[in-house]
Parts: sequence; C-alpha cells; structure tokens
Amino acid sequence: MSAATVSPDTVRAVEAVLFAATDAMGVDAIRSYVEGDVRAALAQLSADYAGRGVQLVERGGRWHFQTAPDLAHVLRRDREEVRRLSRAGIETLAIIAYHEPVTRAEIEAIRGVQTAKGTLDVLMEAGWVRPAGRREVPGRPLTFATTPEFLTHFGLSSRRDLPGIEDLRAAGLLDPVDLAFGQLSAEAEDDDGDDDEEDAA
Repeated sequence: MSAATVSPDTVRAVEAVLFAATDAMGVDAIRSYVEGDVRAALAQLSADYAGRGVQLVERGGRWHFQTAPDLAHVLRRDREEVRRLSRAGIETLAIIAYHEPVTRAEIEAIRGVQTAKGTLDVLMEAGWVRPAGRREVPGRPLTFATTPEFLTHFGLSSRRDLPGIEDLRAAGLLDPVDLAFGQLSAEAEDDDGDDDEEDAA
C-alpha cells in the first residue's frame, strides 16, 4: 500500500500517537496502538508536515515531531547551561560514536590518557551514552554505545551521518595539534616505506 492510498484513519491515529508520546517511537511500538500500514502513514505524515513549523522526523529508526530547524532562533531563550562538556567529555563521546561498542580501556587507549568515571557518568546522564553489554573476553569489560537521543540531539538519522575526517577538516573542527600529529604520522609512514625500499634494494 502506498502513502497515497493509506487509510486517513490510520494516518490520523499514527499522528495522535506520536503527538502524545513523550519519547520517539519505533514502527513496532506505534503498531501496538494502531492497525493498518504504519510505515505508509508515517511517509504520508512526513510529506504532510514538510515545510511546516513542526516536522515529523526519523532518527535511528524512531519517529517524533520536532520544530523546524530553521525556526530554532524563534524559540531560543537566553539561559544558563547547567553543564558543559569538558574536552575529555567531547573526546570520549566522539570515540564512542565512531567506535561503538567500545570499552573504557579502548577509549583510554585511543585518547592516550585515563578516563575519569565521572566523564562517562556525565554522558549517560545527558542521555547520549548507554551501557551496551559486556565484551566476551577475560574480565568481561562493560562496553558503551550512543543512544537514539544522541542522534536526535545532533540531528543525525543514523551513525552513518557522522562527518568523516575530511568533513571535519573542511569545517575547521580539527584541533591544529591533531592535524599536526596526523601529518607527522603520515610522514613517518612514508619514511618507513622508503626504508623498506632501500632494504629491498
């Protein structure tokens, strides 16, 4: 059944369920309330709300209504941020997002320093990081992964939308020190390659 032929009653029911929901909902969760072609109804609603002040969006397989991004300035109010992420928090969140599921030891290996327990606590309190089970290795360390709330907060449909290294460099979001280390690493690899060629000769 296409979005154009979905029952108007199904569309209205899905709209009502999502409007009343306190959290984003997956298709199966919506189906527990609504009969009919839920996916077609979602497609219809998404088209109906396109360009309006409120939009229906899908993040990580879950759907919710949100205000249009271009109207954020209308709703913004000056307020004190309760807690800002430290550099350690930002680095830890980035590592988890790009490498999940990842253990604390793996995070520390990538960062090169120990990760304070409070850093992960802050990310979990924000709702952006969650425990993701235990790694089946000696000691069975706990792993961490991002949440659907992380995708929603940063406007991502899935982790595939995370920017690549070239995107970050183009946007000027890489620390000059990080860029310098990257350049040194590349030069070191080139030097190793030259040495191998000389040895082979």
